[in-house]
Amino acid sequence: MPDVRSMLAAATDRLGERVDAELLLLHVLQQPRSWLFTHADDVPDMDVQTAYATLVERRAAGEPVAYITGRRGFWSLDLEVSPATLIPRPETELLVELALQRLSLVAVCSVADLGTGSGAIALAIARERPRARVIATDASTAALAVAQRNAQRHAIGNVAFVHGDWLAPLAGQHFDLIVSNPPYIEAADPHLAQGDLRHEPAGALASGPDGLDDIRRIVCDARAHLHPDAWLLFEHGWNQGAAARALLAESGYTEVFTAQDLESRDRVSGGRLG
Repeated sequence: MPDVRSMLAAATDRLGERVDAELLLLHVLQQPRSWLFTHADDVPDMDVQTAYATLVERRAAGEPVAYITGRRGFWSLDLEVSPATLIPRPETELLVELALQRLSLVAVCSVADLGTGSGAIALAIARERPRARVIATDASTAALAVAQRNAQRHAIGNVAFVHGDWLAPLAGQHFDLIVSNPPYIEAADPHLAQGDLRHEPAGALASGPDGLDDIRRIVCDARAHLHPDAWLLFEHGWNQGAAARALLAESGYTEVFTAQDLESRDRVSGGRLG
């Protein structure tokens, strides 16, 4: 039977991705990546070989690694994900960074995360700002169940999850910061039928003909839920920075800005309630 080195080589040839081949094997073996450096000559038993081959074929058919393993790292957290949730992506960590810059380390503050999915943004903020009171909303009960399990697994107790569409379940509540990673892909974008996006929830990806329907709603409705001088921050597409800033300015926000991700693409915009 093949050893670990040979298994990884064959899977890499099949997938065209060494990283995916490693992640799937480590998932089957329930081992950290460091294990590979000292066990390349090991010969796994037939059950492992069979299970691994099955996962490699699922990936080759286009299923995202995160859904196959049920895990995805984000910020400092290892998160459960499922087909009910968007897969957290590294570029969204910029939204967390910008949020933390606007939240005191010591003062009590209130934060809302709209459309939380797996809870990635809310949990990252709650962990870094333990005095913050974080409320996360989602219209999907299945996604909220995943987010709640992630909070429990990481023992993050300063975040609450509520069911509802965007700000609808937050009537009468006001916040020092509102964040969101809403759908922002154009409904007719051909990428929705390609790659990993085919497997992710469509409602978490696309938003109207220009991709801005949900952002328009959030920008408008957030005003009624922000304290004076509080911030609204949201992620958007690389080509939507100018439109996002215009929407914020038209709604009366001040200090409007767009921040770029590590690839120098417009990624997060925001403004302060004037």
